Amino acid sequence: MSALFEPITLRSLTIPNRLWMAPMCQYSAAPEGPAEGAPGDWHFQHLAARAAGGTGLILTEATAVSPEGRISPYDLGLWNDTQTEAFRRITGFLKEQGTVPGIQIAHAGRKASTERTWVDRGAPLLPGQRYGWEPVGPSPVPFGEGFAAPAELTVAQIGEIVEQFRATARRALEAGFEVAEIHGAHGYLINQFLSPFTNRRTDEYGGSYENRTRFALEVVDVVREVWPDELPVFFRISATDWLTEDESDPREGWTADDTVRFARELREHGIDLLDTSTGGNAPDAKITTGPGYQVPFAERVKKESGLAVGAVGLITEARQAEKIVADGQADAVLLGRELLRSPSFAQHAARELGARTAVPQPYHRAV
Repeated sequence: MSALFEPITLRSLTIPNRLWMAPMCQYSAAPEGPAEGAPGDWHFQHLAARAAGGTGLILTEATAVSPEGRISPYDLGLWNDTQTEAFRRITGFLKEQGTVPGIQIAHAGRKASTERTWVDRGAPLLPGQRYGWEPVGPSPVPFGEGFAAPAELTVAQIGEIVEQFRATARRALEAGFEVAEIHGAHGYLINQFLSPFTNRRTDEYGGSYENRTRFALEVVDVVREVWPDELPVFFRISATDWLTEDESDPREGWTADDTVRFARELREHGIDLLDTSTGGNAPDAKITTGPGYQVPFAERVKKESGLAVGAVGLITEARQAEKIVADGQADAVLLGRELLRSPSFAQHAARELGARTAVPQPYHRAV
């Protein structure tokens, strides 16, 4: 038996296997007009192909809770009825293939208003430029050279964004999603509040660990209020900013110890799985990469918090993924680039591991 292809049940939702698709921005939505921020044909085929390929759970790309919360003007959003209806076509097809549809809801914060990654390497779009706008953040600390300093959010504005997360979660449910993932990783707004590297506030949302985690927990609470008790909510986190791991770097950031502590609190607030990544908040941090380089962070969270975890990061081979799950390092693996290269990776992996996964009837000759 393959551990990777064993079903997993979170709350009352059973996911058919442990090989899932990580959120990956496509930068392919309309930047303006009636279909602004709505998924189109590209998004449909992108997600549908991986569902037909046997992926157990598919998480959409970071889907913004407001126009200003997008990473780029070409990102998906879920703040209006047109977007909600467009997502229904996708979730319906995924369910028909036996795949669980999930959505990652997000706000980019200071990393908002950028070009597509293949245009000037995702250069910032400054206020006054076409499609550009002023980003916001916990503190007026720009992401990097050439980026605008974000406007520091007021307490009232923080409350408005919390309510935007609530509204987007409600729309996601209406659109047919069965898993909601809150994006708290990769240097986007929630991560910016968590980390002392980007959070320089002196009010109730900054300073102490308790204050820096306040915004994230408020978001978790409102999403959990909207999301049905029988369906799971995930939280994606950057387990470290990769600053404390570098002894030559005196800057203070979010740490693995913080993540374990926070995972215990997230569990108490109704989070069912921690999608465990790293980095993205300090653009010049020194990161040592390699196959499965982020798995140890997930494993530590699982062992020390009791929270279910997903592992990510340079997981590219079936037996590598199988070992991560079989050894108890993670409850599931989330693939990114490998699923871009091979939409039917799950079917190939099942064949290699001697397991079975769903194959669409029109493809039965391939079994």
